[in-house]
Amino acid sequence: MKSNNNLNKNPPEEVQTLYSAIRETLLSYRNQAYASVNSAMVQAYWNIGRLIVEHEQKGNYRADYGKKTLQNLSARLKKEFGQGFDIRNLRNMRLFYISFQKRNAVRSELSWTHYRILLRIENANARNWYMEECIRSAWSSRQLERQIATLYYERLLASRDKNSVKKEAVELLKPVAPKDFIKDPYVLDFLDLKDYPALRESSLEIKNRKSTFPKKGQMTLK
Repeated sequence: MKSNNNLNKNPPEEVQTLYSAIRETLLSYRNQAYASVNSAMVQAYWNIGRLIVEHEQKGNYRADYGKKTLQNLSARLKKEFGQGFDIRNLRNMRLFYISFQKRNAVRSELSWTHYRILLRIENANARNWYMEECIRSAWSSRQLERQIATLYYERLLASRDKNSVKKEAVELLKPVAPKDFIKDPYVLDFLDLKDYPALRESSLEIKNRKSTFPKKGQMTLK
């Protein structure tokens, strides 16, 4: 009996052509699915941020009241929709709306994870530059983290030899597998796939990714 490995070694040309066409079809529609999920998440979280801010404005916002409100919302949302609605992420949604109050300023090319990273940058000029460069160069969220971690924007401003800085930045852009997008815990919660642990990033993967990001003060351009 022939093994599957033997079947894969030298397939007939017409079978290889068929396989290639099917593969391209799957990749194309998979990318469309990723884009759709990204867009839906970003729009949903922008609207959640808007609802929180509008609620605060109607109630003469007080810090202690706002904290209790987010605690209450987080407890109830986590129970129904997963860990993606912890207090920190609700604060991110609130900050997301405050930072991008014009809805047309929210770019569909970027995922929620992209925006969470961008919101850590206090300097608006730096944040906008990274956002536009991320879209232009099609950076993944991890690639965006790497560029911020190496202070790409700040080094470009300070350097006279901008080409060498750009060349170094390109070398840092290691490819990220599409499957890593599905491992994002926020995506899993949004798609109600939180009960599938095999899809989640390991704690080591998360630790390694976070360790590359600079401290808050390092990202602020004075």
